[in-house]
Parts: sequence; C-alpha cells; structure tokens
Amino acid sequence: MVRQGARAAGKARRRRVGAGGPSRRAPTSAAAADLDAVVHARLRLGILSALSAAPSLSFVELRERLAATDGNLSVHARKLEVAGYVACVKRFDGRVPCTEYRLTDRGRRALTRYLDGMDALIRTARRR
Repeated sequence: MVRQGARAAGKARRRRVGAGGPSRRAPTSAAAADLDAVVHARLRLGILSALSAAPSLSFVELRERLAATDGNLSVHARKLEVAGYVACVKRFDGRVPCTEYRLTDRGRRALTRYLDGMDALIRTARRR
C-alpha cells in the first residue's frame, strides 16, 4: 500500500513539474510565451529547418539528416502535417513505398515567427 501511494505521489509531482506544469520562473520576455509549441519540439524544429533548405525531402533523407528513428520521425512529421506546416505525398517506386515531405507556406511562416521569437528571447537574455 505504501509503495502505491509513493508511486502516485511521484507521478503527481512529475505532472506538476513537467513540461505542462506551472513554471516557478516567469518567462524572460513576452517572446517566450509566444513560441509555437508545435515548432518548439527539437525534432519538429529539425524537420522544418531541413525542409526550409530544400524543395522536398524523402522520409529516408529526413531520418538520416536528423538521426531519428522511424517511429519518432513518423510521429513528429504527422504532428506537423496535422498543423498544416508540412505536406506529405506518398507514392510507390515499384513495390517500395516512398514518402516525400515539403514545407508549406503556413509552415514557412510558423518557422519564421518561431525564429523571430527565439531571436527576441536571446536578445532579452543577453541584456541581463
């Protein structure tokens, strides 16, 4: 019984302190609060950055450039697709599936807004 209570308390503590929990420190600027959570994840930012430098990239090319696993890349690419930031075209080359991704105009704008927000946040932090 005691172990179960301790485990539940640990989960509750992780929920409070984790990514979605309240912060003990206020953001250093309004820019921190304005960062797009969809773009902010490391792998999603990597996908958008890689696609901004190329007209399109295949799943395999993205996986190799970002050193990601198939499952991880698939989940994050899907989240970007649902947000409308990337477009995905699936086709077959013979019997081999080939998935191509490209950055949409909406995705390019989101990446630009995110980078501008990070730039403002960095400038604010350096002034302190």
